[in-house]
Amino acid sequence: MPLIATLTLNPAMDLSVSTPRVISTEKLRCSLPRHDPGGGGINVARVVKTLGGKAVAVYPAGGPFGDLLQRSLDELGLVHRPVSIAGDTRESFTVDELDSGLQYRFVLPGPALSEQELQRCLDSLAALRPAPSYVVLSGSFPPGVGLGFFDELLALARRIGARLVVDLSGEPLRHAARQGGVYLMKPSLDELGTLMGCTVSGEAEQEQALRSLIGQGSAEIIVLSLGAEGALFAYGDRVGRLRSPEVPVASAVGAGDSMLGAIVLAMAEGRSIPEAVCQGIAAGAATVMRPGTELCHREDVQRLLQAMQSAH
Repeated sequence: MPLIATLTLNPAMDLSVSTPRVISTEKLRCSLPRHDPGGGGINVARVVKTLGGKAVAVYPAGGPFGDLLQRSLDELGLVHRPVSIAGDTRESFTVDELDSGLQYRFVLPGPALSEQELQRCLDSLAALRPAPSYVVLSGSFPPGVGLGFFDELLALARRIGARLVVDLSGEPLRHAARQGGVYLMKPSLDELGTLMGCTVSGEAEQEQALRSLIGQGSAEIIVLSLGAEGALFAYGDRVGRLRSPEVPVASAVGAGDSMLGAIVLAMAEGRSIPEAVCQGIAAGAATVMRPGTELCHREDVQRLLQAMQSAH
């Protein structure tokens, strides 16, 4: 089984609670909290493991939440390589408002990383044995991390023979697209607008945008995550669209990360790109069914995947 390594520069301990109503200035009585290790790459690695793949998560960790993050990953049985930092790992929290069904997500910025700490993250990836077949960079950049870090990671991936997968936003995403050399990129619709410099609306515009990015060498494969509508994907001269199954919605936290983890695992197992995207959509939908910051369950992914394959 090929190894999938993930790098999460800004991990978090995710706290989720529920309360009847969110009202300003009042004391809000909440449910018992649920803690989950979070951050894009960590979520990706968790889903790869859940679905039977081989994953290792590399991430910086410091302070009490960094300790809790490491213990949580130990409890999950996920192979991980924490890189000690001087700053404190962040906490993020999600509040489900029961009366309305609305969800409020509070995302903290996280600690700044020094050049030495960033280099240790790269060194940890380079030291992995066996060398990973895929390296997934997913999640936000912490304050102060320059775009040159992406260039260093790309060079490392090439040196060890790994395919680089990115799920970024903002200027880091634009930089990755300009540099090229990425194997797979998974933007959302808003992030696609960031890449194109304008709002992308309608299926025809979405398809043209992906063809344009493929044509300019931004990535070999681009998967546009469309939430409840599924995904659009492009590679070479091919464009395809797959719809998502209808599922009861409990929480959208981690759905995109789950999609990416399932896609990369399917590719690592030698499946075709359409098959991989189909599995990714099933994993994203299975995560939406779970409350708070909980991610997909394997049996749900398999059931939804079988239903999608039967429909097509």
